[in-house]
Amino acid sequence: MAIHVLEEAERCLQCKNPQCMKGCPISTPIPTAIRLLREGHVDEAGKLLFENNPLTTVCYRVCNHEDQCEGHCVLGRKSAPVHFSAIEEYISDLYGSRVPDTRSEPNGMRVAIIGAGPAGLAIAVILAQRGYDVTIFENHDKIGGVLRYGIPEFRLPKRVLDDFQTRHLEANGVKLRFNTTIGQAISIDDMFEDGYRAVFAGTGVWRPHALRIPGETLGNVHYGINYLANPDSFKLGRRVAVIGVGNAAMDVARTVLRHGAEHVTCYAQSSHVAASNHERSYAELEGVEFVLNRAPVRITEEGPILIETTGSEISENGEPPTLRAIEGTEKLYPADSVIISAGQRPLDRLVSTTEGLETNKRGLLRTDLEGHTTRPGVFACGDVSTGARTVVEAVSDAKRVADAMDRYMQGLPTA
Repeated sequence: MAIHVLEEAERCLQCKNPQCMKGCPISTPIPTAIRLLREGHVDEAGKLLFENNPLTTVCYRVCNHEDQCEGHCVLGRKSAPVHFSAIEEYISDLYGSRVPDTRSEPNGMRVAIIGAGPAGLAIAVILAQRGYDVTIFENHDKIGGVLRYGIPEFRLPKRVLDDFQTRHLEANGVKLRFNTTIGQAISIDDMFEDGYRAVFAGTGVWRPHALRIPGETLGNVHYGINYLANPDSFKLGRRVAVIGVGNAAMDVARTVLRHGAEHVTCYAQSSHVAASNHERSYAELEGVEFVLNRAPVRITEEGPILIETTGSEISENGEPPTLRAIEGTEKLYPADSVIISAGQRPLDRLVSTTEGLETNKRGLLRTDLEGHTTRPGVFACGDVSTGARTVVEAVSDAKRVADAMDRYMQGLPTA
């Protein structure tokens, strides 16, 4: 381990008003976990972390620590912050290998989870531990959702998700139905007829955001979300252009390099990179190049044609930057393949087959703060209701929605 965990733990000031917790979307009790580790109570520290975040073994690997816990550490103002990610790694991996059975007695109520992404996995564990009979319905053949099919192996090893399935799902009695798409042979109405008391929809955002420009259907054009799902099946050539500069685009670019491409360039319409400094720095270190202030206008078999842009970075009311194309600056940027990584939106199969489910203008499920959708008994959170966000934000929302589902089901008449 690059950082000596105990030495790092000793650096923690045990602040009375810990800013690290305020910077964490799920309010991880960082000082308490560190104190327990320093006192030799590793299992207690692990229990604390897992009770707060069922996906702690995932989050310490993929969280943007520089903007969250570590970015808010007071030591970081004058020197290096406490690297809690390394401490969390040690505690979580050790305790995660021996999580005890803490399930309540079965309460006889059946719950359906649609989608085995971050939110669905968290809710499944929480409700199963409270005695509910939980079944997960997953479109793919393995759990994880975006964790498995949208985050590269070098950032999140698949073995972590396989281990989570064994130790946290199967050990808690959660049933798994893979290769099952709700809205085809099975509907939400069927679930209620079969005695499910509540349904959680965590289907994510799997439809790529199209640029709607000429050439987007050519054979050398791909979408980032599709590429990351199975990069081994793509033959991209030596030179690859990535349209987009967010964190997902960094994953795409770094994966492309690991699969044999020699030149990878990310293009952005604005003059700044949306990805975190951490992700961009790794991409640059590995050889990814960036070309900013370029908007795609067409894609050819020889590569994308982009036009130069100019304009304000942030408008006065905080809206996205207003950019203007500079006429006469169109240029071909040679590439064997083009990967578009410009965001995703949800599929509409669930909504089209379920009466009473409403969406907003972006196609996202309408929910209240507790995750209630417009259909009684159906709850949602995560990307399908908020748009793409971080893993830890999805888990934080999931904890709140799990509590709401619990209250809802406990208030139902006895079946």
